[in-house]
Amino acid sequence: MPLTTEFTHLLAVRHPIALAPMGGIAGGALAAAVSNAGGLGLVGGGRGEADWLDRELALVARHTERPWGVGFLTWAIGPEAVDRALARRPAAVMLSFGDPAPYAERIRAAGALLIVQVTDLDETQRALDAGADVLVAQGTEAGGHGGGRATLPFVPAVVDRAGPRPVLAAGGIADGRGLAAALALGAAGALTGTRFQASREALNAHAVGQALIEGRGDDTERGRALDIARGGDWPDRYTARTLPNRFLEQWRGREDELRGDAGALSAYRAAAARQDPDVVPVWAGEAVDLITDLRPAGELVRAMAAEAEGVVGRLGRALQ
Repeated sequence: MPLTTEFTHLLAVRHPIALAPMGGIAGGALAAAVSNAGGLGLVGGGRGEADWLDRELALVARHTERPWGVGFLTWAIGPEAVDRALARRPAAVMLSFGDPAPYAERIRAAGALLIVQVTDLDETQRALDAGADVLVAQGTEAGGHGGGRATLPFVPAVVDRAGPRPVLAAGGIADGRGLAAALALGAAGALTGTRFQASREALNAHAVGQALIEGRGDDTERGRALDIARGGDWPDRYTARTLPNRFLEQWRGREDELRGDAGALSAYRAAAARQDPDVVPVWAGEAVDLITDLRPAGELVRAMAAEAEGVVGRLGRALQ
């Protein structure tokens, strides 16, 4: 029997599973596949680049009739990016890493739900004050950018603050066991990134998918060197978790020196443009150990949901 929660009721989805809107990775095909399988697919709108956004939102709208949404980096966008997405009539808009208040009213006025990702309790209160319909409590185990709170204690703290509003757990969740654990913490579902990055529909180079299969959670690390090299302008408070590469090994602990080395920055960007695996970031959470293959995203959704249902069922029988 499918697991039903406040999140599945609110979004009219079958499973309490959402795709993390990974910028440049979670395109329209991946979001549609997750939605068609019964989860909530979220296109990674990132900084709101217009041509990319138009192409990928058209793709998801064309390939699913189920609810879907789009996510943005709040600190990096303006109202025009949000309006561009809202014109496609998404079921939800997710905002991460910044103040959601300037965009909350226009999202609600368009009939979309507002999902806000938070990394600490101050951000949690700000999201609640902005009227978020759903919160995502992201633990530091997550791949890509995030904060410093661990998922296990952070999720229930956000659940207690959120009251009746549903909370999704994120960070280190890559299978049905993680989803079941999130539900046990009081969350209404899970938002998953790294596991879906290792899917057939993700907009990754093949080498990235292979690196995720071979990667180990022990090897992932948080840092700023790759953002400095890319010229990403990310707020310093949000570091990024990645698998190691040769560039990180060279510049680890030398971030201030890197900022001022024009030659190293130019060499990095030239290598990144060639997709050199020694420099290209492979965003990966600590649950990368659980990834052993590349599969269609819909298959991943169904497998995660079935495993979680089995775990919850076994726990229920054990308690009886």
